[in-house]
Amino acid sequence: MSTKTIAILATLDTKAEETAWVKTCIEDLGGRALVFDLGVVGEAGFPADVNHGTIAQAGGQSISQLRANPTRQEASPVMVAGATRILLQQIEAGEVHGVLGMGGTQGTSNCCAILQALPYGLPKVMISTVASGDTSAFVGIKDITMMPSVGDLLGLNPFTRRILANGAGAVWGMVQVASTVVAAKDGKPVIGMTNLGVLTDGAMRAVQLFRERGYEVIVFHAVGSGGLAMEQMMKEGLIGAVFDYALGEISDELFEGLRAARPERLTVAGSLGLPQVLCPGGAEHIGLLVEPNQVPDLWKDHKVVFHNPIILAPRLDEQRWCQVAQEIAARLTRSTAGKATMMLPKRGTSRYSIEGGPLNDPAGDAAFFETLKANLPACVTVEEFDLAAEDDAFVDACVQRLIAFIEA
Repeated sequence: MSTKTIAILATLDTKAEETAWVKTCIEDLGGRALVFDLGVVGEAGFPADVNHGTIAQAGGQSISQLRANPTRQEASPVMVAGATRILLQQIEAGEVHGVLGMGGTQGTSNCCAILQALPYGLPKVMISTVASGDTSAFVGIKDITMMPSVGDLLGLNPFTRRILANGAGAVWGMVQVASTVVAAKDGKPVIGMTNLGVLTDGAMRAVQLFRERGYEVIVFHAVGSGGLAMEQMMKEGLIGAVFDYALGEISDELFEGLRAARPERLTVAGSLGLPQVLCPGGAEHIGLLVEPNQVPDLWKDHKVVFHNPIILAPRLDEQRWCQVAQEIAARLTRSTAGKATMMLPKRGTSRYSIEGGPLNDPAGDAAFFETLKANLPACVTVEEFDLAAEDDAFVDACVQRLIAFIEA
């Protein structure tokens, strides 16, 4: 077993004892621990391998400058930037194989900002006093393992030693796993695909068809974080072609739904020149977190369906639905130069909107499709089908179109 290096992120002015214990645990397992000191104000309890002065300098300021007027608002961005820069260089050089962060509220915020900047697949563990409840702000769209410390990280005791040892063991175990790179199978690009629950039958068929043609597919739940994660993987070179089957994230961004992404969504594939096939799947409605079985006043005059008791899916009226069309077209216009096709399922963009479905609105759909066609850039071809989004023939056509782009 080759020796692996674990970087430890901590503040040695307040967490020296705990950090030293984690370092010992990693070394006892046969690894090398590389300690980064993110502390600013106090002196380190023991010498770091990468001290706070080196980190601050890499972040653009000296430690003396940060200490002249020490505030978290001023210091955190500098220390995060410096540690990130150094770590990325070491990871690229094959000198660091996993990262373990530890801390309270501020330490978690800083460490996780660093962890979010590191590549997918690299082991990332965060032992935190706030790793309970909603950790989305700390995890973001990266593969960070959050581990509750339960007790505060303020001195060692039998329980804290056990938790910290578990954290060291977790990251050590991860780095022992043979690296499985998300790479092209037989020279073929990995396909990124979005999906929603109202499209799952179609998504399952698409995955099977792609596999039959020798392609591997990473499916993302298009609930905001999913679409953003897919696009980040495009940037990192892990995804080489896109079937954007579900565009509900655009609707929710416009109308304050829980699936909202960010303005960059739907622009990355085009800007990178990746082949893409698109479908406005699930974009005819938004998702709202509500009191159980309660419809907010704003949506009481709309068709609605409860996805579950606390998630309401109101159908967008024609005006809002056409706004979505304009926004989709605008984003593609800004970013896309070619190898893109918009596939339009004219009998329903999700199982909710097909004939007999709770959100069926043929007139609204027709207005949406016409608005979308009128505003899409000329480089985005359009194919229309007298089918619904989950119909086999529609899914087959989408898969065939993307493969044709890839293999042209």
